[in-house]
Amino acid sequence: MSPSSNNIDFKKELEAASKSMIMIHDPKLLIKLIVRMIVRKLSIKHAAMILFDASINAYVLSISRGMTGIKVPSGFTRFSEDSPIIKLFKDRNYRLFTVNRNAIVSDDINQLVWRESLMCNGNGREIKEFLYKVEQQMQMLNTVACVPAYYRDKLMAILLLGEKHDESRFEQEELNFFAALASDAAMAIRNAQLFEGLKRESEKNRKQFIQTIIVLGSAIEAKDVYTHGHTERVTRLALDIARQMVANNSMDFPETFFDSLYIASLLHDIGKIGIPESILHKHGKLTEEEYEIMKEHPVRGAEMVQPLSLSQECIEGIKYHHVGYDGSGYPKVFGPGEIPISAAIVAVADAFDAMTSDRPYRKAMAKATAIKELETHSGTQFHPFVVQAILELYRKGAV
Repeated sequence: MSPSSNNIDFKKELEAASKSMIMIHDPKLLIKLIVRMIVRKLSIKHAAMILFDASINAYVLSISRGMTGIKVPSGFTRFSEDSPIIKLFKDRNYRLFTVNRNAIVSDDINQLVWRESLMCNGNGREIKEFLYKVEQQMQMLNTVACVPAYYRDKLMAILLLGEKHDESRFEQEELNFFAALASDAAMAIRNAQLFEGLKRESEKNRKQFIQTIIVLGSAIEAKDVYTHGHTERVTRLALDIARQMVANNSMDFPETFFDSLYIASLLHDIGKIGIPESILHKHGKLTEEEYEIMKEHPVRGAEMVQPLSLSQECIEGIKYHHVGYDGSGYPKVFGPGEIPISAAIVAVADAFDAMTSDRPYRKAMAKATAIKELETHSGTQFHPFVVQAILELYRKGAV
């Protein structure tokens, strides 16, 4: 055994590699870590991996690590299924020719040629030519050993190993380690590819979902002409307020909160679809009965979006955006200071836009007047942290 592998506990290294590999869901990062580990741990001049890319139906040299000038640049070449090095491990007829199904070392080529010549009674010219092509390809890639990675008998990748720094031959124990590592790598690569595919599908579905939300949100504006542009302005302002609250350290929101707030803002008035147009378009003051009907729109909106399985922040932002910080407003379900933060943010954004927009029953307020109104009712009708954030945005001209 070579000096470089004397101090290596192959079983321990394999267990450690396997545990870390299965947790990585990015195929490129996974392969990079595998190749880097091999170069570092086994003192190899360079290593690389050829990976099957389903999008182009070819094998691509995707990752290469090692000494500059020796390693093969990533993306240097593609390998079709007819490429000798691919055919050797992929084609069942050729896989039988390898001395060790789990790997092939350049020193084995002559042995293979000699063996196949005997088996074919000296008439194995086609096989000899094929094996010479394999050897030439390995030389071109500065590779002395190739290790295939299979998943359910499908060739997922090929690990390419350059010379060791001490230029000694790879021992069988090392090749066995690489074979076992490649087997685990194939499973991990497949796992990572599945996660990547799910992520792409999720993003694609999310875009479609958001587009549906936007269309749904615009439905109320089609019914209530006086609120045209209101939804878009409230959504933009609500997100700006939330970001300002993070900037001034009054709140610390996870990234998912902004997605929820975005949807809640878009749909905060969706319940008005169920309100009669005679009430929505009324120029004068609403009667007590009409006002009671109008007050139903937050709860109606929350009920309407229930089938969409939205987050709790989304539902709360829609259902409680007319609840005051002190528990006033509607529906009356909270005590002082208990209003959900998503609803508190939508409430301030909604109130500010309503005050600064023309309505059937009044003209728009100046922004300064609206801000003063919010300050006056901070701590009672409106959440003080939210008011502080919009005040800061106003002072720097962002509102």
